[in-house]
Amino acid sequence: MDKKIVLYDALLREGPQTQGINMSVEDKLALAQALDDLGLHYLEGGWPGANPKDTEFFQRVKKLKLKARLSAFGMTRRAKHKAHEDTNLLNLVKSGVSTITVVGKTWDFHVTKALGITLEQNLDIIFDSLKFLKSKTDEVFFDAEHFFDGYKRNPEYGLKCLEAALEGGADCLVLCDTNGGSLPEEIEAVVTRVLQRFPQATLGIHCHNDSDLAVANSMAALAAGATQVQGCMNGYGERVGNTNLTSLIGTLALKSGFSFLRPIHLEKLTETSHRVDEILNLTPRPGAPYVGKNAFTHKGGMHISAVQKATEAYEHVNPEEVGNQRKLVLSDQAGASAVLYQAGQRRIKLGKDTPEARAIIDKVKRMESEGYQFEGAEASFEILLKKALGQHQPFFDLVSFRVIVENRGDGKLVSEATLKVKVKGELENTVGEGDGPVNALDQALRKALTKFYPSLSQVHLTDFKVRVLDAKEGTGAKVRVLIESRDKKDSWGTVGVSENIIEASWNALVDSIDYKLLKDGGSKGASKRRKR
Repeated sequence: MDKKIVLYDALLREGPQTQGINMSVEDKLALAQALDDLGLHYLEGGWPGANPKDTEFFQRVKKLKLKARLSAFGMTRRAKHKAHEDTNLLNLVKSGVSTITVVGKTWDFHVTKALGITLEQNLDIIFDSLKFLKSKTDEVFFDAEHFFDGYKRNPEYGLKCLEAALEGGADCLVLCDTNGGSLPEEIEAVVTRVLQRFPQATLGIHCHNDSDLAVANSMAALAAGATQVQGCMNGYGERVGNTNLTSLIGTLALKSGFSFLRPIHLEKLTETSHRVDEILNLTPRPGAPYVGKNAFTHKGGMHISAVQKATEAYEHVNPEEVGNQRKLVLSDQAGASAVLYQAGQRRIKLGKDTPEARAIIDKVKRMESEGYQFEGAEASFEILLKKALGQHQPFFDLVSFRVIVENRGDGKLVSEATLKVKVKGELENTVGEGDGPVNALDQALRKALTKFYPSLSQVHLTDFKVRVLDAKEGTGAKVRVLIESRDKKDSWGTVGVSENIIEASWNALVDSIDYKLLKDGGSKGASKRRKR
């Protein structure tokens, strides 16, 4: 195929319409830069004049020198206004952009019920608005709102709306599945019909994801002859979202045979997706196609064994092509293949049929039967490996710890931890206070170790999860504690299991400290600290 696909991202306008998303001007500028670095062709900046943020954004974005074309969004003129006097249209022109996208009604039901005007009046509004805007800027796109719903009920009127837009000077007719209820075969049939009626027109597609078909519907439109596709990175937008450009880009680039108007840096896809979520203060979706941390994660033993022999056995594309990476996780579903793979990833030599390998596999299975879970706790697994192979020496020896929880009479509970450890032959006795017992232990341990290992000052806990393993045992049940830690470069997970939540937390906490010092190449002690 020699058609050049145009990617149009509406995140800067549609994103704030998502429940739970708010964007500052600084957020919008950072997002614009990230999307531009990926190689997107058009960025819809917002609705100038609709709110102070969008107005300020259009003033400041000029300093970014984006390679993508910036589009301003607005609506056709109001029924009682002339185009050259309509405030909304004037604000679009004042924004100073070279591309304007204007939305207009194409469903007769909306024209008569929502606008309360005649069908002929709406055609005049579309024509006047497009003609005025085209006289003031280089490029005008017409977003045909509710086009597919309108076409199903009154196809001839929908086509007349498109004709009015073309006569007004529209450079692209963007057909919108605004309610997100259409099916791919319906989209393809309607796009085909529109191109039969207007063979010289450039068509775009704008889908919402209410039926979870926005990407499929966009693909159907492109297959039928549309060349511009609108959506949002990570699929954000009104209600359940818009076409997920992250998923669509991966599919178009690797599977469709289409080429893009401007080269897309596909290797940045995962990085950009996560950057968008970071700016929006959202957690990346683990199961997101192509870019999620689970997208190329294998858990079942049969899958892991097969992928190690031939990745295409259970992967539809190479993860490196989209900037992601393969992950074979340890679980009770995995078995020997995962253990050997994880050892290899850490450059730990472990032969497949050696006594050491069998002993480690048996130990992993035994620990998992006791409640340990190494999925998400790979740092604890690496420490387990090194201990089993005699390659690990502790960085300190625990002498004792004690934790008390005190209500000081003001209704506030305070936890205090007293800790004794031996570090490089020196006895350290410290006290830490915290909001809870784990926090207090963490504070006490840091006080004891940081003067010996200064890099520990960079570490902070980012997540703490507790899971009761057998609720039938009530308060005497075993618990599993998963801790996630981070320094300036990396994040890692550790795990602890015990009938005592403090002990389980301590084990996970110590593994976290151990792992940090291991990866930093810190000095090592000499004696065993604890047994599992």
